Amino acid sequence: MAAKGTSKVEEESESAVQTARRQLERAAAQVDVDPGTIERLSHPDKVHQVSIPLRRDDGSLEVFTGYRAQHDSVRGPFKGGLRYHPDVSAEECIGLSMWMTWKCAVMDIPFGGGKGGIVVDPKTLSEDEKERLTRRFAEELRDMIGPLHDIPAPDMGTDPQTMAWFMDAYSMQEGETTPGVVTGKPPVIGGSHGREESPGRSVGIIAREAIDYYDWNPEETTVAVQGFGSVGANAARYLDDLGAKVVAVSDVEGAIYDPDGLDTKDVEGHDEKPGMVSGYDAPKTLGNAELLELDVDILIPAAVGNVLTTDNANQIQAEMIVEGANGPTTSAADAIFEERGIPVIPDILANAGGVTVSYFEWLQDINRRAWSLERVNDELETEMLKAWNAVRAEVDERNVTWRDAAYIVALSRVAKAHEARGLWP
Repeated sequence: MAAKGTSKVEEESESAVQTARRQLERAAAQVDVDPGTIERLSHPDKVHQVSIPLRRDDGSLEVFTGYRAQHDSVRGPFKGGLRYHPDVSAEECIGLSMWMTWKCAVMDIPFGGGKGGIVVDPKTLSEDEKERLTRRFAEELRDMIGPLHDIPAPDMGTDPQTMAWFMDAYSMQEGETTPGVVTGKPPVIGGSHGREESPGRSVGIIAREAIDYYDWNPEETTVAVQGFGSVGANAARYLDDLGAKVVAVSDVEGAIYDPDGLDTKDVEGHDEKPGMVSGYDAPKTLGNAELLELDVDILIPAAVGNVLTTDNANQIQAEMIVEGANGPTTSAADAIFEERGIPVIPDILANAGGVTVSYFEWLQDINRRAWSLERVNDELETEMLKAWNAVRAEVDERNVTWRDAAYIVALSRVAKAHEARGLWP
């Protein structure tokens, strides 16, 4: 079963940018926004493509392709991750940059959306090769980024060390240390405490609020998490501490299941020790696809995009879905969940803790004053609750889905900014 106007073939080939545009069109139908503004927001401001030569450890030369999509900067500098993955493309970066625009607007952060990456499997790179590739990528992007223009961050296949190399390369070329050019750095060079845990922590906070909204008892709530990496593991541990029963988690190799609840602190995440999840001594092992279809209260897809599709949407037994990954649900699957009455808390709200603490890091960098972990977590809690309450108000007032409500909040804020600034002749 596909969404109205979407064939199965279309769904299978739906790119991130197509999904993002469908979601924008749907939200636009419910908000009084100038059609010209919607047309502008359907396209990125710029998309940069660069060639990145790399001298491999064996002396050979290989050239990789890198991208940086900059969607909209009406509310502030472009902001978004850099990923190293074989499937990186211009289309993917455009779609993800659009989601970053909405995510920043939902959180009311003064940033716009950006996204980029290199078409490479990071597993094929040595540590030295990854450093050389990153430093050259920073040089290729140098004229397109900056602490007041475009601020990259870690994403799939990149980490705080990658950001440290990137920041150092940029700083050396600029002739001065510029920590604010990226976020997600190690705290010793201007990174923020709590940044790595923040996307998963925000998923946990939003899941907690949703549990309360639907008047569930946390201690009677069961949870399955697909993707026990930095997002999934931190979300699972947050909910475990809340008293919820996390019954299943997975990594790329498979899933483990315990109906009595797993000790999420004993299960090491895939980022911490690859293979630990699927190799953990649990009562039952499952495939990743089986985990998605478990009979649980909350399903958290926290791995990759497009895992909830028309192939499995009717088999999903969860009472609620909280999106930890970016774009885990296709438009067609979303329509099925709406028909079935399964609430889907969207990624642009749930995992927005990452960009929120990135904003905190940027503030710390430009003010040259570090915050404690306690302050970061307190500020994150405050901002997540403000965003939740704004989205919840639209759900209650308009009787729309959570995704539509989040887009209405975001689009209204971005559109007002465009209206206030006008159009350059």
